[in-house]
Amino acid sequence: MSSRPVPLIPPRLRAILVRVPFLVPIVRFVRKSSSKDSHLLIALVVVSLLIGVLGVQISTRWFSPSLLILVTLVAGLQLRFRSLMTLLVAVAASVTYLGITYGARQVGPGYLLTMAFTVVLAGLMSRTRGTLGVQGLRGDAMLLELRDRLKRQSELPSFPKAWGGKVVLKQAGGSSFGGDFVVSMREGTRVELAVVDVSGKGVDAGTRALLLSGTFGGLLGSVSDFLGACNAYLRRQREGEGFVTAVHLSLDLATGAYEITSAGHPPVVKFDSGTGTWRVSTAKGVVLGVVPDLACEPDRGTLRKGDALMLYTDGLIEQPGRDIDAGLDRLLGEAERLLPGGFSKSARQLVNSMSSGHNDDCALVLIWRP
Repeated sequence: MSSRPVPLIPPRLRAILVRVPFLVPIVRFVRKSSSKDSHLLIALVVVSLLIGVLGVQISTRWFSPSLLILVTLVAGLQLRFRSLMTLLVAVAASVTYLGITYGARQVGPGYLLTMAFTVVLAGLMSRTRGTLGVQGLRGDAMLLELRDRLKRQSELPSFPKAWGGKVVLKQAGGSSFGGDFVVSMREGTRVELAVVDVSGKGVDAGTRALLLSGTFGGLLGSVSDFLGACNAYLRRQREGEGFVTAVHLSLDLATGAYEITSAGHPPVVKFDSGTGTWRVSTAKGVVLGVVPDLACEPDRGTLRKGDALMLYTDGLIEQPGRDIDAGLDRLLGEAERLLPGGFSKSARQLVNSMSSGHNDDCALVLIWRP
């Protein structure tokens, strides 16, 4: 035996409400909907009408017309656009009722201007969230989750005691999103990592970085020619992904042997503990997504005890009005000054020192063998 659904509005109350002309669209809308959105709409409509009635019958000191601004903002965050438009009918009715009763004392030009601005703001919020298919603060929560995923993906895998690694990311303008990211993986004694820089900076490049980090992370360790696979992927895209550079490091933790390949990226530098100097890598290549066949000149070597490798993005050495070679010389000078105090402790200081005075995304990866 099936039970009949309980109507949202009792029949007697509905018969009364339909006699009020401006409430007819609200009643019709609610009858067609039984979602959570409609329940919230009913509650906000009732609150809006009560504010108008109680403000007139009791006191605007306790039931101020300004409360309708808060109701409109809540609706903009939680209701669909169509429901918001329905609610605004009730809000307009309450404002009109209060205006007729109190005139400009309570509903003056300043209040009406503020309410109009609030209505436009609520409409924009509701329409934007409706386009995304989310309501409330869920859209912001999704962005935060994506940001956390990007940060977790940029973390280096665990190293044995005989090795050390450090990643430092600094986004332009203090944003949570940027165009520089790191992907890495470890399988046995083999470690692979890539430092990638997409064109733009801050939030503008953040969406593309989120997309590419997932793709590049999946390719890393799955193909023999990592940069070639990334280049092929970018070439297949119907819409260009813009300027993308990357450097790839493959390192054997058992022997210290490494191979570096670069695609238009700033050169990796190696610290030689024997001489106490930094050497610039010879790895070269064209930026990703430009030519069909990516020809890279790899650089191979071995990390011995006390040696280190430093991978970074151009935000660390590039400054307006200055040659990039001068920025590289400054980086090496700062590295000689700071890093002898400890690679792990000095990595963040190095990034802060190099990025001061300009606003750009920066990424730094240090791999060393104590």
